[in-house]
Amino acid sequence: MNCNGLREFLPDLASGSRPVSAETERHLRECPECSNSFESLRQTMALLDEWQVPEPSPYFDVRLRARVREEVARPASGWQAWLRKPALSFAMAVLLIAGVGLFRTGHSLNDSPNALMSWDTNITAEPGTAVGDLQSLDKNNEDLYANFDILDELQVQQAETP
Repeated sequence: MNCNGLREFLPDLASGSRPVSAETERHLRECPECSNSFESLRQTMALLDEWQVPEPSPYFDVRLRARVREEVARPASGWQAWLRKPALSFAMAVLLIAGVGLFRTGHSLNDSPNALMSWDTNITAEPGTAVGDLQSLDKNNEDLYANFDILDELQVQQAETP
């Protein structure tokens, strides 16, 4: 047995829930590090077996109930107080409905004529530039896809002819 294998079962061996095999005993005699760990863990387990749980105070339940009543009776503070006011709740509901309405209709702030940024799709770039090439590909994409279909047909014909 090696040290890593023993460390895996060391808590079970120290608590007595697993019997100590002859191979384990031999390793504990030969390896001082594992032997020290085993004895230390065994002493810790013995101390834990002796420990007695202290009895709670007889007034613990009474104090706990009083504290809970105080917390329930205390008025809400901070953002929770604002949520309980009907005017704020109504305003939030109106904003939520307006937001959903704008989302569903597709309007945005950039749809106004005075928007800071408006994209004009009719602007054409100079031919030979990257943007110009992309625009021409976008305009001619049907022809491009048709050319791909022709290429595929040519490859199939070449594969069929020996």
